Amino acid sequence: MPASLFLIATLCVGACLAAFAFTALARRYALARHLVDAPGERRSHTVVTPRGGGVAIVAVVLPAMIWLGIAGQSLSPVFLFGTCGLALVATIGWIDDHRPLSPWERLAVHILSAALLAIGVALSGQPVWWAIIVMALALGLINVWNFMDGINGLASTQMILVALGYLLLGLVGEGTLLACIVAAACAGFLPLNFPRARIFLGDVGSGALGFLAACLIALAPAPDPAASLLWLLPISAFLIDAALTLLSRIIRGERWWTPHVQHMYQRCVQAGHAHAVVTGGYAAWTLLSILVAIWMAGAPQPVIIGAFATWYLLGVTIWLTFRIRHVRRTRLS
Repeated sequence: MPASLFLIATLCVGACLAAFAFTALARRYALARHLVDAPGERRSHTVVTPRGGGVAIVAVVLPAMIWLGIAGQSLSPVFLFGTCGLALVATIGWIDDHRPLSPWERLAVHILSAALLAIGVALSGQPVWWAIIVMALALGLINVWNFMDGINGLASTQMILVALGYLLLGLVGEGTLLACIVAAACAGFLPLNFPRARIFLGDVGSGALGFLAACLIALAPAPDPAASLLWLLPISAFLIDAALTLLSRIIRGERWWTPHVQHMYQRCVQAGHAHAVVTGGYAAWTLLSILVAIWMAGAPQPVIIGAFATWYLLGVTIWLTFRIRHVRRTRLS
């Protein structure tokens, strides 16, 4: 095995084992402090479960990002400013796990974190338009992952697959290492969250995973407007469900910033599907999205744009079809 592959494999094993150990410690801490989520009408679980286990993933990834930032070269600003942003997102999430904060307080910190990542992208020599897009994506994905973290294994398995997808789409150098470490840390957390959840990510973990997804996108090599669309395919399941659910709540005049159980994955659980089945369904879509992205890599710009639009239109159609059927079943019952 080449030295570089041996190093990556060693780091991944270490990250996975460390995340597992930290998750177990986080569970003991949460139980001692009574940091638990109780079942309720706005939740998709049926037993009292400790939260905040995502701090284990942060504890593994944060030092790795600092190391990559110090040891790196052209991409060092992305890692170093991204480290600061990740620390802020995780900190505000950790505080919120202990005592609920105003959504606007969290949003202010999320905006600052996204801006820091964008500054790192700009300082690394990337185009300004790319830095602006990264900032928008970071702000969106922090909250998207928070919205979508509601059933066992969903948020962490999606992060593993997204990291894998970005590796296959062309992450190189330090970006490869970060993707591998993020995936390994999530894999270390997963046994205590799936298929039976003995601890949840909490806001400290869900927001951090969304920000890390944006960090991986920020490390994309030499982006151009059309090719950048391919990097949105692996996250399409989360983007479509979160965006359409949010839009439907706004249209109905609901308090869209408050907790709810109206996402498609939550409706699936309400319909009687097991958490593992729903998580597997989302994983299957993401795997197909990655295959489409790889297949389209290097294609002419019109083909990429057409494939991107078609894939998202297909996702929207599936979401709308499921929602209509769910509404009909609800009315009949």
